[in-house]
Amino acid sequence: MKKSDEIKEKIVNAAMLLFNTKGIAQTSIQEIMQATGLPKGAIYRRFETKELIVLAAFERAGQIMQQFFTQAVGEGTSTLDKLLKISAVYQDAVHNPPIPGGCPLLNTAVESDGMFPELRQKAAGAYAGMVKFVQSIIEQGIRNKEFRPDMDAAEMAAFLIDSMEGAIMASRLTGSNAPIERNMKYTERLLKSYLIA
Repeated sequence: MKKSDEIKEKIVNAAMLLFNTKGIAQTSIQEIMQATGLPKGAIYRRFETKELIVLAAFERAGQIMQQFFTQAVGEGTSTLDKLLKISAVYQDAVHNPPIPGGCPLLNTAVESDGMFPELRQKAAGAYAGMVKFVQSIIEQGIRNKEFRPDMDAAEMAAFLIDSMEGAIMASRLTGSNAPIERNMKYTERLLKSYLIA
């Protein structure tokens, strides 16, 4: 990796953690400079605006989360198990989320609402991608005759992601993993109701 690429990586990784823990609007370029130990010029040579850093940091967070979800699916032995392992990625959302600060998709969705449209568009795309990812797993389960064919894979995938994101938000808000635990318990019950005996 070239030195300029290493510096860019350093900026993106530091900014991602700052944005996800402090918020995008609350994070200044000065704080990114402090976190990286880089002068302002080194940052602006790689990113002309803070918005470009935000977009790159969101993309990086998405890559990291995709790795977590792919690993969870790889550890699953059945379709049900794969889906339950996805829901368990955030089982300790309060104390040990995959990325410090919580779910980057949830955080960005909230912050991008009044920000620049490109970030909101990226967040919407990430949400749609996550739903498609889960939908493909459910469809495989239907093809494997693990789940009943009357299960609507697209609807179920969207519901699972929606409920997981809501549980993450409630856990972060209350400082308790109880909402996540509740979501995992009822996700399992719901999915088991579609299993072919």
